[in-house]
Amino acid sequence: MRYEYNTIDKKWQKKWEEAHAFEAKTDTSKPKYFALVEFPYPSGQGLHIGHPRPYTAMDIISRKKRMQGYNVLFPLGWDAFGLPTENYAIKHQIHPAIVTKNNIAHFTEQIKALGLSFDWSREIDTTDPSYYKWTQWIFLQLFKKGLAYKKEMAVNFCTSCKVVLANEEVVGGVCERCGSEVVRKVKSQWMLKITEYAERLINDLEGLDFIERVKTQEINWIGRSEGAEVRFATTAGDDVIVYTTRPDTLFGATYMVVAPEHELVTKWKDQLKNFDEVEAYREEAARKSDFERTELVKDKTGVRLDGVEAINPVNGRQIPIFISDYVLSTYGTGAIMAVPAHDTRDWEFAKKFDLPIIEVVAGGDVQNEAFTDVETGIMTNSEFLNGLEVKDAKAKIIEFLTEKGIGVKKVNYKLRDWVFSRQRYWGEPVPLVNCEKCGWVALPEETLPLTLPEIERFEPTDDGESPLSKATDWVNTTCPCCGGPAKRETDTMPNWAGSSWYFLRYCDPHNNDALAAKEALDYWMPVDWYNGGMEHVTLHLLYSRFWAKFLYDIGVLSCKEPYLKRTAHGMILGENGEKMSKSRGNVINPEVVIAEYGADGLRLYEMFIGDFEKSAPWSQASIKGCKRFIDRVAGLTDLVKGEGVTQKLESSFHKTIKKVTEDIDSMKFNTAIAAMMSLVNEIYEVGTLTRDELRTLITLLCPFAPHISEEVNEFLGYTDILSLAAWPTYDEAKTKDDTVEIAVQVCGKLRGTVVVAANATREEMIAAAKADEKIKPFIDGKTVIKEIAVPGKLVNIVVK
Repeated sequence: MRYEYNTIDKKWQKKWEEAHAFEAKTDTSKPKYFALVEFPYPSGQGLHIGHPRPYTAMDIISRKKRMQGYNVLFPLGWDAFGLPTENYAIKHQIHPAIVTKNNIAHFTEQIKALGLSFDWSREIDTTDPSYYKWTQWIFLQLFKKGLAYKKEMAVNFCTSCKVVLANEEVVGGVCERCGSEVVRKVKSQWMLKITEYAERLINDLEGLDFIERVKTQEINWIGRSEGAEVRFATTAGDDVIVYTTRPDTLFGATYMVVAPEHELVTKWKDQLKNFDEVEAYREEAARKSDFERTELVKDKTGVRLDGVEAINPVNGRQIPIFISDYVLSTYGTGAIMAVPAHDTRDWEFAKKFDLPIIEVVAGGDVQNEAFTDVETGIMTNSEFLNGLEVKDAKAKIIEFLTEKGIGVKKVNYKLRDWVFSRQRYWGEPVPLVNCEKCGWVALPEETLPLTLPEIERFEPTDDGESPLSKATDWVNTTCPCCGGPAKRETDTMPNWAGSSWYFLRYCDPHNNDALAAKEALDYWMPVDWYNGGMEHVTLHLLYSRFWAKFLYDIGVLSCKEPYLKRTAHGMILGENGEKMSKSRGNVINPEVVIAEYGADGLRLYEMFIGDFEKSAPWSQASIKGCKRFIDRVAGLTDLVKGEGVTQKLESSFHKTIKKVTEDIDSMKFNTAIAAMMSLVNEIYEVGTLTRDELRTLITLLCPFAPHISEEVNEFLGYTDILSLAAWPTYDEAKTKDDTVEIAVQVCGKLRGTVVVAANATREEMIAAAKADEKIKPFIDGKTVIKEIAVPGKLVNIVVK
């Protein structure tokens, strides 16, 4: 038979849909398996060639688990709120809901063409009011528990999108979505206290099957550190609190730096002789993003506060105070003590402003460069710490600070609270009203969802306020608490809101009374295997773990962590090895590939392209090879004779079953395909195989190339759906070869190979080597000094 993919693909996709083959049921009598992919943002560009790689990988795992008897939940939905849709709507004057609907329809058609075994009965859409009703409900629980609060603060503001961005959304000083300049603005923002969960977000990674780079990235982003908070008195009478991880170096602190926006700078206005210079610098710093301010390579700038000095608490010396933009008010206390002898940035700053540099950990030439190798070492110039090892000095100085009431031991985190406001239309409305008498008041839960009003213009105002602020009929309302006049919050939630819990909704997507029934959550959660991109590790992954932990705390979830296993995939690059982009002209459309090679051709190639975790360049020649392999599988139908086992192929079949089974579990899809290719080559060499053997081969191939596998199965006369058939098993004993080929060395140099019994003794291996005609010329007439035999591997004969 031939692989006529133009008809075969659609034929089997229709059969699977009509049979509801991949729909999961909450059935506690069966072991469950919840496989998850990151649900896509339905952009106007449609599916790109990178999407099928992670989707196909998790489809292979899901299909195999289903065939192994698991009750598999493998769902998909749409992360559909977001700026690109709203920007398109603004440009073309079309409602973003219409844009979203059209984009989802296009994406759905493209994804179904891949033959993925998603459970479409559980499809979700974050813009559907029946979905975001529960996003709003979760927000209200956070608000009621004091984990959602409003704060006036300096925020990242995208000059093009006209929207506030979280720190995680600013990449390289520009907006991660549009690439435009990000500036700082002071705005009143809703915040979520993710910092309350910082310690748990680190500690609970222990025991999870996350790849190491995912764990490392999350731990580094949270940035846990141990040190001390130290109180510095000032000549102005105020105290400045400093957090430091190195309190042992306090005797080397020769100046202090505070953030330009530190509240004391304004308070000291009348005492500062150079306040105009200070104010000008503050205005300049306010125009920079956090990223720009903290770049290590930038020039060190700052202004000394002329009129106020700090007092070093351990030696009583007065030290100057500077403002500099590399200190942020949002990290630590907004003030640092500077020890220029042992910090490169502090050293450069000290040199620029001609400040003292005092060595406190011996070992360097600190007048010429900072000595930073100070995790260990001996203290010097530090009075009562002199002569102590660093670790002992840390303990002693914290004890001293505590006794004197000028410092305490402290754990700090780089992680900041989550900015949860966006001044845009296309997002979940915040279900709160502001009443002059009652303050911020939650809407009654029974009134949810609070839906978006219909408006004609979606542009934010010039000062960055939400377009909802112009919908006065919607904004003006009554307070649920006192019945007086109130105004709705006009900010909407960020696009991360809906994606922070979507996996929970899959468990029970049509429930109108809860985000999901408790029994459904208890059965399906946690997710068994989640694959996603590395770019979401410090955004979505962290946020969703935070929300899951909160829902655990309030009794909604029974598991502390939402995901048991997390893997990541590499990108598919252009043929030139560069990232695909329209500007480079190297974008590949999956629809075009499917039209030329079939869905199975694309699926197989994306799994065969290389190590799944690493990026790989597209190769037109290689995808042709995958298509030829599918054609060869179809051609095996011409070689089928009889039932049972072909003796020459028996061991190879058992080896292939074992290899493919193990490789799927370890995401070594390329080597699993290579093993099946080798088996097909061997079958053609033998010239025949049985009906049972071809059934086994296509069952192994089915998760990778389901359309051709189902078609061959039907051709052989089977009436079942192969995708739901039992996974093949192997006999371990039959995976072992009777004979092995071993290397033969003479004096360490390879001189040939010999075939021996797999269980040959040392003596039998040496005898076979010596008897080989190719080896004899190298040892005849010589004295054997030593004979080495490594079972199943090699023989080395040393002669002279």
